[in-house]
Amino acid sequence: MAVPKRKMSRANTRTRRSQWKTSATPLTTCPNCKADKQSHQACPSCGVYKGRMYASALRMEHAG
Repeated sequence: MAVPKRKMSRANTRTRRSQWKTSATPLTTCPNCKADKQSHQACPSCGVYKGRMYASALRMEHAG
């Protein structure tokens, strides 16, 4: 395993880390209610995921 010989300077470290960017999560439409939702998660408006109703998703939305 490679081990650095010298400590990387703060400027070089920050320059390298400046390229780490995040992107927005792509949204899909819920087949049940046509609202926007994240992929592979229960719909926040109706609580349905893959044809099943998840009541915990509805409770979490109304709690916040």
